[in-house]
Amino acid sequence: MRHGRCLCGACSYEIDGDPIVVAHCHCRDCQRVSGAGHTTGAMFHADGIRISGNPSSFDMTSENGNTVTRIFCGVCGSPLFGRNTGMPGVMTVAAGTLERSDDLVPQVAIFARTRAPWDLMDETLPTFDTQPGWKPGDEV
Repeated sequence: MRHGRCLCGACSYEIDGDPIVVAHCHCRDCQRVSGAGHTTGAMFHADGIRISGNPSSFDMTSENGNTVTRIFCGVCGSPLFGRNTGMPGVMTVAAGTLERSDDLVPQVAIFARTRAPWDLMDETLPTFDTQPGWKPGDEV
């Protein structure tokens, strides 16, 4: 069982299971959401996630036409989760909101075409200029 919460504690969550994939994302939207060079997210099966509190959400259309939903605390604004209609049944958890994330190992970096030159990454990490063609459960 994994636990996490927002900065102020108004929203918290529990997760059953292990992540499907852990990824760094350098897309411009993730840069704007994080205020940094990338986000790090751990993708889990949505049916294993239980959310407490009253989070807010924001829907947007990705460059390939999918609806991306960002879920965040409506009090402090902490980003918590993401959903994408291109990957039904899964949610990405903002890794920094987990109480313990020391066992998470990033497996891939995506949207490297917009990576800021000052945002240094592990050079051995598989890196893609856009969203790779894999789906949850596929090998990265």
